[in-house]
Amino acid sequence: MAESLPEHDRILQEIESTDTACVGPTLRSVYDDQPNAHQKFMEKLDACIRNHDREIEKMCNFHHQGFVDAITELLKVRADAEKLKVQVTDTNRRLQDAGKEVIAQTEEIIRCRVQQRNITTVVEKLQCILIPCVILIYLFDKLFYQLFIRKNLYLPRVSQYRFCQIMIENLPKLREEIKEISMSDLKDFLESIRKHSDRIGETAMKQAQQQKTFSTALQKQNNVNYGRNMHLGRNRILESKNEITLKRTFEDEDEHEEEGDGEIFENYYRKQRRKQARLVLQPQSSMGYGFPVNRLFDLLFEIRDQYNETLLKKWSGLFRDIFEADNYSPIPVANEEEYRIVISKFPFQDPELDKQSFPKKLPMSQSVPQIYMQVKEFIYASLKFSESLHRSSTEIDDMLRKSTNLLLTRTLSSCLQNLIKKPHIGLTELVQIIINTTHLEQACKYLEDFISNITNISQLTVHTARLYGLATFKDARHAAEGEIYTKLNQKIDEFIQIADYDWTMSESDGRASGYLMDLINFLRSTFQVFTHLPGKVAQTACMSACQHLSMSLMQMLLDSELKQISMGAIQQFNLDVIQCELFASSEPVPGFQGDTLQLAFIDLRQLLDLFMVWDWSTYLADYGQATSKYLRVNPSTALTLLEKMKDSSKKNNIFAQFRKNDRDKQKLIETVVKQLRSLVNGMSQHT
Repeated sequence: MAESLPEHDRILQEIESTDTACVGPTLRSVYDDQPNAHQKFMEKLDACIRNHDREIEKMCNFHHQGFVDAITELLKVRADAEKLKVQVTDTNRRLQDAGKEVIAQTEEIIRCRVQQRNITTVVEKLQCILIPCVILIYLFDKLFYQLFIRKNLYLPRVSQYRFCQIMIENLPKLREEIKEISMSDLKDFLESIRKHSDRIGETAMKQAQQQKTFSTALQKQNNVNYGRNMHLGRNRILESKNEITLKRTFEDEDEHEEEGDGEIFENYYRKQRRKQARLVLQPQSSMGYGFPVNRLFDLLFEIRDQYNETLLKKWSGLFRDIFEADNYSPIPVANEEEYRIVISKFPFQDPELDKQSFPKKLPMSQSVPQIYMQVKEFIYASLKFSESLHRSSTEIDDMLRKSTNLLLTRTLSSCLQNLIKKPHIGLTELVQIIINTTHLEQACKYLEDFISNITNISQLTVHTARLYGLATFKDARHAAEGEIYTKLNQKIDEFIQIADYDWTMSESDGRASGYLMDLINFLRSTFQVFTHLPGKVAQTACMSACQHLSMSLMQMLLDSELKQISMGAIQQFNLDVIQCELFASSEPVPGFQGDTLQLAFIDLRQLLDLFMVWDWSTYLADYGQATSKYLRVNPSTALTLLEKMKDSSKKNNIFAQFRKNDRDKQKLIETVVKQLRSLVNGMSQHT
């Protein structure tokens, strides 16, 4: 039987906690258990019922006083209830007369009843929390601000109440919200006083004048009230002595918090007021105090233009000095420190060069970083005048870019053009100038960033002008390239002028002429320097040099002052042309495809082959055909050279041999000359 008691407890707990619809199956389990178990369960159930009765009785006793108080309150409102009853009776009688009034008064009765019920409920609740509410009302009525900055002083007095604990927990959050709201109100206040600064200043001036007028009377009044205030002050000190003593206990704990918040608001207020004062006192650029200033600004702009012209002249001299002092050689850097010094002055980047070990050379010469730094100095100098014109940042940015463009396109461009044309600037210097202008052109984007950083105007802005100084460096580079071609051809002409052929020699020397070998060695060493040139400049220069050399040699053969040429001279000349062809095939400059460079000497080669082989029959038979072996040989050229080789004098050994041994060959020559003349005449008629 004892073993079934825990089961009965479980059944009782299930009956108390489950829905009434499930009680039947639970009770059935009592009868399905051991015999006579339901008797024990009934005893257990009676004991549980008695226990619940005792708890109910205790609860009723506990709430009895509240019930009595509620009845007392109801008795107090009995008179109001009687009046309400009379009002209800009258209302019902009036409702019978008017349907609309009935509805309105019925709603009024309902509101009165709800109000009566709410009053009763409030009375009951207030009786339970009367004392805490009195304390709370006192705190919020007199010490609302102190509740936050002196929370350790007052809240401990009512900390036993749960709502006080909630207040203590929420005070930091509430404090931050109040700070935010206060800061927002302070900003609104500052904004409002800024809008009305004129009126505030006017009022302040009037009050200052009034204060000065009545200063004497106020001083006398203060002297009279001094004694009375001293007496009242003593009484107030005595009354607040206990309160001050009580506050000192927690004063140190809250002092830092109170002063911190106050200092934040005070500093912010003072800072904003100082800014407002500066804005009020500083005149705007469009202000002159009622007088027109357009002509003054026009004058300032004219002065600015003159100032820029002065700067341009000054920097023209600086650029010339830099170019004169340059050695036009790559900058050597022995260590990391020297390398950092150079790139601190000029934005140079080359990953391949960075991989090389020290010492090494930078591709540009020393004038490049100096020119770049001087351009930046010019921008600073131009800014000093522009920023004093009280113009917007956008206008200043536009002024600086225009001034810089003038510096690049006019001043620097002129200096570069003059430099390129100077006699002492040779091929090596021209190559270095081309390299320098390439790096300066790449650095223009850094100058644009430099101007944007000064003026704080983004380059993405639509109106922002660009530095079109890129054209300056391109033009200078093209001019230098053209000067390279010119000087290279002049150098070739100098070698050609020292050529000393014996045009009547019977046999060749068996080796190329000395002047030509010197010329080829010069070209080879020059083109090694040209490998540093950007793009196809080196290839163009090499092709131009070979073509000019070929034309010069051809003109040497066809010179009108040259009256007679022997076959030995032709053979010697052929050896020189062979050396030119070997030089062209050795790829002095990389990038040529196939025999492109050798084609520069094709006219000379076909002409010399025609005379060396004496293959006139093939030439005349195939003339005019695209597949002709001597397609590049002009009849006029062949005729001119053939006439120089005729036996006009007895010094021409080859024709003398023809006359002795085979007069038919002499006739053949005459026949070839006639046919060539016929071809030349035919060409002249067609033209």
